[in-house]
Formats: sequence, C-alpha cells, structure tokens
Amino acid sequence: MKLPHPIPYQGSKRNLASQILRYFPANCDRLIEPFAGSAAITVAAAHYFKANRFLINDINTPLTRLWENIINAPASVVKHYHDIWHGQIGKEEPYYYEIRNRFNDTQNPEYLLFLLAKCVKAAVRYNAQGQFNQSPDKRRLGKNPKTMREDILRVSQLLTGRTQVMSTDYQAVLALAAADDLVYMDPPYQGTGKNGGFNYAGNIEFDNFVVSLFDLNNRDIPYILSYDGRTGEKTYGSALPDELNLVKIEINAGRSSQATLLSRDEITFEAVFLSPALVAKIDLGAINTALVGQTELFIE
Repeated sequence: MKLPHPIPYQGSKRNLASQILRYFPANCDRLIEPFAGSAAITVAAAHYFKANRFLINDINTPLTRLWENIINAPASVVKHYHDIWHGQIGKEEPYYYEIRNRFNDTQNPEYLLFLLAKCVKAAVRYNAQGQFNQSPDKRRLGKNPKTMREDILRVSQLLTGRTQVMSTDYQAVLALAAADDLVYMDPPYQGTGKNGGFNYAGNIEFDNFVVSLFDLNNRDIPYILSYDGRTGEKTYGSALPDELNLVKIEINAGRSSQATLLSRDEITFEAVFLSPALVAKIDLGAINTALVGQTELFIE
C-alpha cells in the first residue's frame, strides 16, 4: 500500500523513508521527531510497525495544530480542504492570495494545508514578520480533495490514540527522550533554513544543536540525524565534530529536480548519521550488505 502523504513539504524524507527505517532498532517503544514538518518518517514508521508510540514536534504552531486535527478530527480537515480547494476554481491566483492573507491573519491550520498543497514546490517561506509569503504554483490546483481525503483518513487511522503532538523548542523535546525511544532529527537549517537564504519558522544555531547531540550521547539515547548531503561537486552542511562518534550513511537519492531540469547527470546523496547508542542496538554490517548499490558507508 502506498504511504499516505497529506502534508506536502519541501525536503520531506518520504521518498527516503524506507531506507532510513532500515536503521531502526528491533524494539522501538516511541519515535520522537523534534523537527517533524510533514512527519514523513513517523507516518512510515507507523505504516511498517516500526514503533509503538510517536511524538511529533515542530516550532511551527499552525503546522502542529494541523497535525492535531488530522490525527484526531480528520473529517473536519477533509471538509475544510474540500471547500477551500473548490473555492479557487476560475479565480485561482487571486484566491490563493486571499487564503494566504486569511492564514496570516488567523493562523488557521486548514488554510495552511491548502497553501502547502498549492504553493511553489511545497516550500514553506516566512518573511521577517513571520508571515507566510510563498507564491502559488500557477500550473496546478493542488492535491485533489479525493486524494487528500484518502491520505488524511489513512494517517489518522495510523496515528490516532498513540501520538503526542507538541510545538516547543527542540531541546525541550529531546529532554523527554529515554533509552528505549528513538529520536529522528531533520533540522531545518541544513540547506533549508538560514543557509538557504530565506526565513523558516525555527532556524536553530549550529553550536547549540551540537551540544544537544553530545547530551543525547551522554544519556545513551539512540538517534538518527538527517543532516548534510552532496550533489556532484557541491556539498551541504558544516562538518559535525568527530568526538560525537557518529556513523555516516550516504543514501542515493537519485537526480535532483534541478539536475533533471538542466539535463545534468548529477546524483544527490543525502546523509544520515547514526548515534553510538543506536549502532549498539542494530546489526549495521547486515543492513549495509543488504543496501549494496544504494548507500555508501563512512565511519566518522
């Protein structure tokens, strides 16, 4: 069955989820996503029975309110999306800006869902005043309400009754992690936050984040970190300290949309880092033998 994907989000790890899930320990009580976004790894983990419980957090409060509604009140989200989506017919561009203004005035999460489904590249953009300012994709109407309905209902079925949703600083969420949890982190600043040249709700400081990783190591918390990557000769992300003793895995993500557009053969490799506590729980050699041709393994 195809994974449901109700919230379109630039940088989502949905297409890499099956490879990332291979590094989950056999007995994971709770999966924690401090930078959830579209929560693609949570949805995939629920779909494939990789964890018993889930904690979704994002500093973007309207986004987490949307997650709360999708999980606990899916029929309401389905109806609002249906009505908003059909309201655009025949006046698509001015209607988009009308909905964008309504969202900035009210922070209504149902407006945000339509904006994400309709905006350019499903890319979240905020101005210095904290207002959503991404433009519409004029070539499409956004995900059809029927498809959206199916995805919302399926995700609600997967997550209801076993998912906690929060909107707070990531450090407060990491403080809740225990040794039988697994933390999956996809921080916004690596290629999509302050280094990306635009504002996103929740840019974080590199040094503070590294301190948080050391703290997780000291507490023997297993974690997976999606952090840097490379395309052709271009690399992304500042180097992490060797003292963290992380195992780096490069996942072949294929040709980027930009490379395809420019008729280039450049392959994008997305990197994930495995914590010492996680490596101690899994058979890394067996996993990477099964992934020959898909990943490259480095020890750092």
